[in-house]
Amino acid sequence: MASNNSDAPRPVLIALGANIPSAAGPPAKTLCAALRALEQAGLEPMDISPFYETEAWPDPGDPPFLNAVAAFKTRLQPFALLTLLHEVETRFGRRRSALNAPRSLDLDLLDYDGRVEEGAVMLPHPRLAQRRFVLEPLAAVAPGWRHPVSGKTVEAMLKAL
Repeated sequence: MASNNSDAPRPVLIALGANIPSAAGPPAKTLCAALRALEQAGLEPMDISPFYETEAWPDPGDPPFLNAVAAFKTRLQPFALLTLLHEVETRFGRRRSALNAPRSLDLDLLDYDGRVEEGAVMLPHPRLAQRRFVLEPLAAVAPGWRHPVSGKTVEAMLKAL
């Protein structure tokens, strides 16, 4: 009988960002605590980029962001994983108010095993190619990654910015 790999762990890429403190502390402590929370929720860590400090956008007067990208393996399907990311954000004080407002934690699902999906979960993340604060840590953690729609490498997307 053939084995069914439908529940085999799948590689995912998750962007992390914060620019205001959470109950865990300043952004660096928040990102570390969020990584632990994801691992405790069953995600299997593979790699984490260095933390990058970036200017807040669109208002550079807001506190600077700390950003990273982490590679995990998960058995969760995309919608369940996105739900988990939102739950972890909430646990660290994320309030969804104004668009691009300062936040204690932002977790974005960038890629799920190269899937392309629209609907409740957009894969790959629809704006990752325009975001240096995502592409730089992504290049550090997954240098050979290619956008599943455009086929462009992360390095080519960075050069295009």
